[in-house]
Amino acid sequence: MYVVIMGCGRVGSQLAKVLTLEGHQVAVIDKDSAAFKRLGPTFTGNKYEGIGFDLEVLKAAGIEKADAFVSVTNGDNTNILGARIAKNTFRVPKVIARIYDPVREKLYRQMGIQTISSTSWAANKIKDLVLHAELVRHLSFGNGEVDLIEGEVAPALAGARVADLNIPGEVKVVAVIRLGSAFIPGLGTELQAGDGVQFTVLSSAMPKLKKLLHLS
Repeated sequence: MYVVIMGCGRVGSQLAKVLTLEGHQVAVIDKDSAAFKRLGPTFTGNKYEGIGFDLEVLKAAGIEKADAFVSVTNGDNTNILGARIAKNTFRVPKVIARIYDPVREKLYRQMGIQTISSTSWAANKIKDLVLHAELVRHLSFGNGEVDLIEGEVAPALAGARVADLNIPGEVKVVAVIRLGSAFIPGLGTELQAGDGVQFTVLSSAMPKLKKLLHLS
């Protein structure tokens, strides 16, 4: 993939280095050339000094051939402006913007811009650690209404079937991890103590999931 990243702060620089190590082509834009020091001497991508929503800077960075555009500066307005230009002017297939203000997330998603809110993510992660320490949340969908959760089968649940852990419309088993290998189970699959089980769960149904797993 060819990825254009606007913002060479801690997130942008780390993302750029990871992508290049995985063999992708990367262009990084930042208004401060000193920020490029974060990329290190082994970075093989391209660096462009300038304002990330300036059309000429974007063209120089290869926005017209980009498969993805990611805006991760420290300003919401800058990130969204850059993302909207990438999406609406240059028709970049995948556009992602980091947002600090979670109130704006829904609005920007309605514009067709995928957003990542570090504020919402941190708040939800801390909430999980406080309220649901026995469960691991791997991913959230939409505005956080549905989560991908992993829990462990307690000895008391050994022999239970996957169907016993499903609640229609609220909790659904999607994978089982046994002895380090994952598989997609059937409704009749019997669970073993120590199995890892991954669920898609309505956020509002977390107490029900904990009850199913004998965690409350």
